[in-house]
Amino acid sequence: MRHEDLLKIYSLLSIDGIGPGTIFLLSQHYNSPEDIFNATYPSLLKIKGISEILAKKIISSREINSEIRDNLDRELEQLQRLNGKLTTFWDEDYPSPLRNIFQPPVILYSIGNYTEEDHSSLAIVGTRNPSGYGTRIAEQFASEIAPQGVRIVSGLARGIDTIAHRSAINAGGRTIAVTGSGLDVCYPPENQKLYEQIAAEGVIFTEYRCGTKPDAINFPRRNRIISGLSMGVLLIETRVNGGAMHTAAFALDQGREIFAVPGNVTSGMSDGTNELIKRGEAQLVTKADEILTYLQLKTEASPRQTKTPPPEMSLFEQKIFDALGENPIHIDKIAADCGMNIQDCLINLLSLEFKGVVRQTPGKNFSLI
Repeated sequence: MRHEDLLKIYSLLSIDGIGPGTIFLLSQHYNSPEDIFNATYPSLLKIKGISEILAKKIISSREINSEIRDNLDRELEQLQRLNGKLTTFWDEDYPSPLRNIFQPPVILYSIGNYTEEDHSSLAIVGTRNPSGYGTRIAEQFASEIAPQGVRIVSGLARGIDTIAHRSAINAGGRTIAVTGSGLDVCYPPENQKLYEQIAAEGVIFTEYRCGTKPDAINFPRRNRIISGLSMGVLLIETRVNGGAMHTAAFALDQGREIFAVPGNVTSGMSDGTNELIKRGEAQLVTKADEILTYLQLKTEASPRQTKTPPPEMSLFEQKIFDALGENPIHIDKIAADCGMNIQDCLINLLSLEFKGVVRQTPGKNFSLI
């Protein structure tokens, strides 16, 4: 975006009573910052939510003072030192998944390059204090999903967020972090090395200017970007009032898929995930493949002919093996295709599971491993 257009946005944002939400409201009526800047007083008053006082303030902001110019120049210099950049809602390289969410960020600050391939992404969020179970589940899902070319999105917070980011990197995948502070402020500080890894190999996003501290009020707002960038959100251990539940609420509003791993019913740390499942707002998942299949993100597997079946398979097991593929098939169809009754079919499927050939997914569906 042109420097002069950035000055206009900064001038508008400097007005008391105007924030990103108001700028987004104006963007629905005007095609560019210049159009907003040059809007007439009568046309501004026609917009629901723009009062006479606010319209007068917008008109008065056309006089860009030297302080706004100096602040923008300093920020651009700081971004350059950080190897970061600034992207506005009107720029072509603005992440397209964010364009249609409620109140998308007007300005995004980032380190790293966001590409079209990053659209295939899954957010993994949860408690800052996971149990051993939650830790293992987060590691398992992130490390199995990331190598499939799916980006793991999270908030760089302690606990599940950190585990998800690290597991994705360790598995050779790519990860995206959305922070609640400026690009020059790593929070929590112990994640500095992880922050640098993500900056070098993935993307870091924030809507907050350099120097912004990680105040508590920033994080709930940050969560709408986490869900907005993702095709779906996976929750692993959260209390009913946890921050991850805010992300799930945003995902629901944005039309994103919500997945949840069930947890111990005696643990308050699992109350949130279990409640989402109970309310039917989240799909219960126990394996990474279930998410990949549901979102149609599973990569093409090698032809089944290349798989080596166990040499000790019986005739009936061989029939079932030949009928199965990478995509889950319901037991009724398997039995019909193999000319077997369901009970015999289940016995042989169980035998193949023990041999490590077949996996069962919810709803009595089966597929080859």
